[in-house]
Amino acid sequence: MELRHLSGFVAVAEELHFGRAAERLHIAQSPLSQQIRLLERDLGATLFERTTRSVRLTAAGQALLAPARSLLADASAARRTVRSVSLGEAGRVTMGYADAGGYAALPPLARAVTAEFPGIELALQGQVHSGEALDRIADGTLDLGFVPLPVRRGILSRVVRVERLVCALPDSHPLAAREVVDLAELAAEHFVTLPAARGSAVRDAAVHACRNAGFAPRITQEAPDSYHLLGLVGAGVGVALVVESARRIRLEQVIFRPLAGEVAPLPIALAWHADNESTALHNVLKVAERILPTPTEYAP
Repeated sequence: MELRHLSGFVAVAEELHFGRAAERLHIAQSPLSQQIRLLERDLGATLFERTTRSVRLTAAGQALLAPARSLLADASAARRTVRSVSLGEAGRVTMGYADAGGYAALPPLARAVTAEFPGIELALQGQVHSGEALDRIADGTLDLGFVPLPVRRGILSRVVRVERLVCALPDSHPLAAREVVDLAELAAEHFVTLPAARGSAVRDAAVHACRNAGFAPRITQEAPDSYHLLGLVGAGVGVALVVESARRIRLEQVIFRPLAGEVAPLPIALAWHADNESTALHNVLKVAERILPTPTEYAP
């Protein structure tokens, strides 16, 4: 039983006329008649009652019609699926994120991908910090991730945001009344940070900034992501240095203040493996290039 035989059968069954069915299939009537005979031989049953004036389905033909239509529909769906995947219009792309910069970039990108490529599943995985993201991109268990510069060999990247550190304080903190906070004034404070073990670039930048200000931060607690981190700040557990995008996370008990002096920029890049040939991934990257353009200061 071949699909072309079933296609011929359905055409004849719907037209009840070999000539019209052949025209519909864009073939001559003789090959169509041959297909029907081969199908009948394969099934061991007569499918049509033929006279010089009419063509009618037999009981066996009537029984075959619905399954034949279903098989042809399934075959057509399979062709469309394979074609969509080969063109990158369908597939699964995994994307990791953790800090507030990733939270800020994800919504417009995810919406644009869904609108342009509804067949692509953008599988978002939270609490994937930059160090872990680089490891997983390298071993092929993650397609995309938000990471700092520079990236390691074999991984490609493009800067999509430039962040700067700001101070997050409990609203009851004495420094909350200031317009600007000098980082050195936080030397005696308890700090809450993102996790060290998972390679948080924001944590690394915060620790580096404190050391440049002349002190090592006293870290009393870690949080898995920016939302939990700010919850700890609001609870009075400690202060934190976070990226500007964290301001989007609104908690009544948390106040954000810029840091005095020049604050080093923290470029955030979208990274992927150079050998990842997924067409779906590269379609997502094309959307990202439009939705998340490289900031002017990092544009080539």
